[in-house]
Amino acid sequence: MTSGVTPEPAILDAVELAADPELEGRFAESAHQILADLVSGGAALGWVEPPSQDEVAELLDHVVSAVQAGDAALRTAYLDRRHVGLGYWLRYVRPTHRPHADLEKIAVAGAAHGRGVDRALTSALIADAREAGIEVLTLDARGDNTNALHLYRSLGFAEYGRLPDFVAVGEHRYDKVFCMLDFRQQS
Repeated sequence: MTSGVTPEPAILDAVELAADPELEGRFAESAHQILADLVSGGAALGWVEPPSQDEVAELLDHVVSAVQAGDAALRTAYLDRRHVGLGYWLRYVRPTHRPHADLEKIAVAGAAHGRGVDRALTSALIADAREAGIEVLTLDARGDNTNALHLYRSLGFAEYGRLPDFVAVGEHRYDKVFCMLDFRQQS
């Protein structure tokens, strides 16, 4: 008899991922599958067409290198050892912006929506940013991504700007919404 309880997602950081050869070995491929499926379904992840496996592998290599340099955090989400999500932030490159970072991607497989994975990933990345001494964590989201914007607001992000009709997807135009979480304002 099953209890009907939904399992909590396991949220791993880059070190924990690297410590599990089985998960690490499948990571790039499963991350590509998640991102490609989401983009195919119209998700607002920065691509119009699904990214190639090589493009995703190159992106992940860049993020992992930044993590190793102390300039990023990468988190991955698993439900029953099945990869269902990933997210990361990168410290700004410009010297005058180095105290700050940008939350660049949160991607959760469609089959895992509604299971708290987005919140768990985002919360872990916020904690990583705070621990890394980031002063302001920023992000941007497509204006029609109301679920994500609601999540970010519920976690303390505040909207600080909006570019109307800035994001172009074919003939469609969407606002680009800028949000920030200012750790300097928190005790």
